[in-house]
Amino acid sequence: MTRRPTRQTPVDPFGTVRTVGLALPDVEATTRYDGSPVLKVGGCFMAGLATHPSAEPETLVVRVGFEEREWLLADAPETYYVTDYYRSYPIVLVRLSRIDRDALRDVLSVSWRLTLAKAGKRGRPRSLDRLKSEYLSQVCQATSRTSSRNCVSAASRRSSVGEPRRVPGVGSDAAGRNPRA
Repeated sequence: MTRRPTRQTPVDPFGTVRTVGLALPDVEATTRYDGSPVLKVGGCFMAGLATHPSAEPETLVVRVGFEEREWLLADAPETYYVTDYYRSYPIVLVRLSRIDRDALRDVLSVSWRLTLAKAGKRGRPRSLDRLKSEYLSQVCQATSRTSSRNCVSAASRRSSVGEPRRVPGVGSDAAGRNPRA
């Protein structure tokens, strides 16, 4: 009896990234101009497959701050790296074959927060303010803090997502200044 070779279905390297990323609020999966898959928040790039020749195959490009990138590179150089082409951008390259699901969720959460801040600078819709508060409450639940109010206020201080909005006439004088400040 001869065995027929089984067909291997090609594994989508972006599939897990898409699944984990879409679990975050307001993340959309789309494609770039060249057809490569990306995740966006409020129309801003969050993560996608690297297409530049300097990157290794099956590498994810993720928005992170320069400081976070240095920590990631020092902590796990076998997983995270950066090439000269990407060095001047606030991103890190991630070897998808080396990262586990929990680490991927963590790095995408950082990217989500930074991308949300960038979307805010572009004039984000009010729904993103709601998303920020939902995300911060999720962070508090995940960290199992006893006082959710203290957790949210601490997370708000740590978060760089948006600034409080001033509403004319509320807590301000006729010129828009806060007399108590």
